[in-house]
Amino acid sequence: MASTPSSPIRLAILDDYQNLSAQQIPSQPNLLITTFTKTDGPVKDRNDHAALTNALKPFNIICAMRERTVLPRAILTNLPNLRLILTTGLRNAAIDTEACKEAGIIVAGTGFSPSNTSVAPMRDNTAQHTWALILALANNISRDDSTVKSGGWQGDLPLSVNLAGKTFACLGLGRLGTEVAKMAVTAFGMRVRAWSNSLTQEKADAQAQSTGLPPGTFVVAPSKAALFEAADVLSVHYVLSERSRNIVSADELALLRPSAMFINTSRGPLVDEDALYDVLEKGKILGAALDVFWSEPLPESSWWRSTKWGRDGRSEVVMTPHTGFVSEQTMENWWLQTAENLDRWLKGEEVLYRF
Repeated sequence: MASTPSSPIRLAILDDYQNLSAQQIPSQPNLLITTFTKTDGPVKDRNDHAALTNALKPFNIICAMRERTVLPRAILTNLPNLRLILTTGLRNAAIDTEACKEAGIIVAGTGFSPSNTSVAPMRDNTAQHTWALILALANNISRDDSTVKSGGWQGDLPLSVNLAGKTFACLGLGRLGTEVAKMAVTAFGMRVRAWSNSLTQEKADAQAQSTGLPPGTFVVAPSKAALFEAADVLSVHYVLSERSRNIVSADELALLRPSAMFINTSRGPLVDEDALYDVLEKGKILGAALDVFWSEPLPESSWWRSTKWGRDGRSEVVMTPHTGFVSEQTMENWWLQTAENLDRWLKGEEVLYRF
């Protein structure tokens, strides 16, 4: 592993929105910690590579929360002091890991089975959040909450949607997709259809059995188009890569029924943003629930920052600020594991969950 720089060692903690790192990463005499808690990070414009490079140049270690700050080759190759990047999760598409390997920068994440026995086993909160969004949309929770608080009562359409017997269409059937699909079956009595580029019925049956469900519970759609055509609820659970970018295009969105609901808790760039906005602006489907966006945080000029959704023929839209993974337990576990990896590296030991 790369040699540890001489003291003092400088650590930059990026995008700690909730300022939780201070609870888990103790101060040390030879460790100088700078924490950036604001959502704009160390510089106001994240796309200003020169300013970001200049801000990060003094640091030996960067601690990155998920994919909130992009660290491309153009930045990484101009950080001569950087030796270690600690991030959360088992992957981070915002970090150019090939550039890190070439520069001798170690990249390590966090997992679901921490070596520290004081850390509780972790379940991803995104599955729970996905269903919170689906139910909020199906039961008009956001609209009705606003109605009651403003002195109103029943009267507006649409009415709530009973999910029993309807088709839950899962775009991607990995760990998260499987967990969400299981809830569709066991909690709401829905039929599950699934599709991905590599998904076979054999794999879908194995995923079902891994959750205690019988083979055949998850039926593989013959094509992506067929999945969208069958969907009452279409939920995206795909890993973002250059190959999967815009995997949901205008063509797929045009296949959704007028009564369909579209859910995305994975990554914004999986979906053609302009196409989805057009569908919702014209009221072509019942609505969408989104936890992820194409530019985060949403800029002030964003189309999505509107209170007009669900009015004048527009589809209903429920949005949350990429908080699907932000549960108390998840964040505590991640920071504890990050602190453990930091301690290992400072002692010259091998880090865990190295990319």
